Amino acid sequence: MDVSKILGELKQEREQLEEAIMSLERLARGRGKRRGRPPSWMVEAKKRGRPAGSKNRTAGPKSTSTAA
Repeated sequence: MDVSKILGELKQEREQLEEAIMSLERLARGRGKRRGRPPSWMVEAKKRGRPAGSKNRTAGPKSTSTAA
């Protein structure tokens, strides 16, 4: 049984656990309301489909104002 090898492995695991704990703490702290402009990739993801008042509608009531 190599005690120094076991100690080295345990210290390495402890460092990994401390890093995981720190990253989780950072995530927990940053869960507030975001302020400012969203990133460009998020804006692009929301721009799908047609805008609300766009022309070239595929379905809908046809106007009969030309019929007399």
